[in-house]
Amino acid sequence: MAFMRCELASYFLLFTFYFLIGTFAFLLTPLSASAQDDPGDSAPPPIKAISKSEHAQLDADTDAKSRTRLSLTLMELRLEEAEKHNAAKDYDGMYKELGAFQYLIDDALGFLERQDVNRKRMLDNFKRLEIALRRFTSRIEVIRRELPAEYDPYLRHLLKFIRATREKILDPMFSDTVLPVKNDD
Repeated sequence: MAFMRCELASYFLLFTFYFLIGTFAFLLTPLSASAQDDPGDSAPPPIKAISKSEHAQLDADTDAKSRTRLSLTLMELRLEEAEKHNAAKDYDGMYKELGAFQYLIDDALGFLERQDVNRKRMLDNFKRLEIALRRFTSRIEVIRRELPAEYDPYLRHLLKFIRATREKILDPMFSDTVLPVKNDD
């Protein structure tokens, strides 16, 4: 019996020894994965804002179909300007345009969500917005490939934001196809 206690004690000491070694090794390693996600010298995210004339255009348009088309036109213009700034190596100008682009996405989705989502015409507007965002994603990826590393974190954030927005857009389109689960109480 004493032999078994001695053997258990040695296993416990070995486990403790390896656990402490592993803990110290973990603490001594640099946290390089998190450092790569957000480098310290990255550019701050741009301001999400549009001009007063664009605000006035959007506010004046209350029809969902025409407002969605106007929003998509404004997004297209902002993305074209961002591509031009990127080609000219004017990264601050590109950043400003992408901030306005993100604002327009937020505004368009917010407007559509405030409408009666169950109407077929509203679902068409959601679909129109989703298709456009899908096209915009590939263009932003092209911009991202040519950027210096300091601008990359925001563009990755923008692409994730667009992906999440597309998921939000698709939810109302498929909400009626899910069958409710009946409880047998």
